[in-house]
Amino acid sequence: MPESTGMALPVVYRCTIGAEWVDFNGHLRDGYYMVLFSSAVDALMDLAGLDEAGRKATGHSWFTLEAHVHYLHEVKQGAAVEVRLQLLGVDAKRLHVALSLFAEGGTQCMAITEQMLLNVDMSGPRATPFAPAVAAYLQPPAAAHALMPRPAQIGRVMALPQPK
Repeated sequence: MPESTGMALPVVYRCTIGAEWVDFNGHLRDGYYMVLFSSAVDALMDLAGLDEAGRKATGHSWFTLEAHVHYLHEVKQGAAVEVRLQLLGVDAKRLHVALSLFAEGGTQCMAITEQMLLNVDMSGPRATPFAPAVAAYLQPPAAAHALMPRPAQIGRVMALPQPK
């Protein structure tokens, strides 16, 4: 989320960057950004009612269909970080999210991922609509977040410029 909007996004995950996550430059390794973002999706699932008990009761889980990561600023060992969520869209069985990494309480976005998540009936596995309670949980924040500006990185395509 751009710093200039002044709009607060919910924090869904917090942690401190450990020594085992950094590279020889002292920076968070690129793969660990996705570990942070994946943990944030797990936390969102818990909030939406798909914690261990909810997954067992419904037989549902979420799969990540696509993810794009933008690395904006370095993150170093010992940094306390938080992942903030913006729901970009929800339909009957998919969730489009932006997850932004910040220093805890900070205003500068360090990295952002855009992800498309799919609700899956694990007995197939096959795509299936969200359970009613999960859909009911997701709709109010999705409506509120739809009024917010989208981060500039959302929807970008990665490509080299074509020669003229």
